Amino acid sequence: MSNSENSFDASEYDLTQAKLTFGEKLAYGAGDLGTSITTNLLSFFLLFFFTNVAGLDPALAGLVLLIGKIFDAINDPIIGVLSDRTKSKMGRRLPWMIYSAIPFGLTFLAQWIVPSTDKMTLFWYYAIVSIIFNTFFTAVNLPYTALTPEITQDYNERTSLNTFRFTFSIGGSIVSLIIAQIIFAFFKDPARQTGSCNTGGMQYIVLGAVCAIISTISIYWCVLGIKKRAIASDRHRLQNTSMIDETEEMSFVEQLKVVFNNRPFLFVIGIYFCSWLALQITASIIPYFVVNWMKMQESDFILVTIAVQGTALVMLSVWSAISKRFGKKAAYFMGSGIWIIAQAGLFFLQEGQVVLLYVLAIMAGAGVSTAYLIPWSMIPDVTDLDELETGQRREGIFYAFMVLLQKFGLAGGLFLLGIGLSWAQFKESVACQPLPVQPESALFAIRVAIGPLPTIALIIGLVLAYFYPITREVHTEILMRLSEKRRQG
Repeated sequence: MSNSENSFDASEYDLTQAKLTFGEKLAYGAGDLGTSITTNLLSFFLLFFFTNVAGLDPALAGLVLLIGKIFDAINDPIIGVLSDRTKSKMGRRLPWMIYSAIPFGLTFLAQWIVPSTDKMTLFWYYAIVSIIFNTFFTAVNLPYTALTPEITQDYNERTSLNTFRFTFSIGGSIVSLIIAQIIFAFFKDPARQTGSCNTGGMQYIVLGAVCAIISTISIYWCVLGIKKRAIASDRHRLQNTSMIDETEEMSFVEQLKVVFNNRPFLFVIGIYFCSWLALQITASIIPYFVVNWMKMQESDFILVTIAVQGTALVMLSVWSAISKRFGKKAAYFMGSGIWIIAQAGLFFLQEGQVVLLYVLAIMAGAGVSTAYLIPWSMIPDVTDLDELETGQRREGIFYAFMVLLQKFGLAGGLFLLGIGLSWAQFKESVACQPLPVQPESALFAIRVAIGPLPTIALIIGLVLAYFYPITREVHTEILMRLSEKRRQG
């Protein structure tokens, strides 16, 4: 890529053009395919793999996941700052993606390998691999997300760009489930024919390898597709930003102070946290709700999840159009309103109301789509305000905390569920044994987790969205003042 870097003339590239080409949007969206596939598979299958295939005790398996999440949270702001300070002919973000893509894929595959039968050896192996994988995950995903405000400054175009991104993201989640089902059906485990309850490791190795290849290729597709615009954007940034040296001299703590002094950013992270918390609680409790309360088959929760994700995928373009017509806040209010009705309705469902379950799942999917799209479309507007007030572009640190809160949403949701189910005396299933009959207290806790808890989180998010100060008109004024400031500088 070095020859193209040296020959490329950024001044001849029309970065002021508001519209990105379809190919650029498609390539940018592809950058989120790999991370969504890996995240989805790890969420659904990793704990089961640790306990039922690798043979780890549940306590050790949970500790591995905790270690990974803690380290993942720590490296987000660090890589965000380092990404902001990176100097390269390829710009600030692309080198991170280029050099981290292959290690990202390899370490994802490594998590599905069983290298030993000794439990402590396995524990340390998976803990170390988890730390390394989460490092490369952040090194790929954080610079990628920070590219949004760099490759376009148009208010509506950013929403459109995120529509492509989350089309691939939600689509990747659905595809990962389909791939898993195909591989599990094709690679039958010989152990099952002998009466063993182990599922066998070959299925997971094949699944990890296939998805690692897809994930790595998608990252390079993204880099190649948006390369010219990203490089041109970075060179224009160097020409127009007068306080770069001061930015590089700021300490990490000082940058955090700047971030949290940005009032609109606090509203955005609050909106995003509430939405993601509701989403993660729902996603985690769906298997229990479908099996224990609705008395359906264990595999049915995947169909319910696909109904939610499939609707969210279809609705992305709808909410993008509504956002362009009425604004981001209006789109979020509409989507969350539908979502709240569906979420609250789940509490009242009874056994046998399968059709109504799918109706509510589809309604929830319509709202979930706004949780993906709108907060991420608000963040670029926040970084524009930050540049107006400080003269600096610090997308990395803003996006770092968005990603960080997404992970806290997952961890917080799982923590609340674990505490609640334990308090409600939920009975865990035992391998090769029939599912235990749950007490009324556990069933009630499951219903509360699927209905009232996410509903409360979504209502809080709506209140925060109401007070979010950057409207379309305000953002237009910010861009006008930025343009004037750059001309004077």
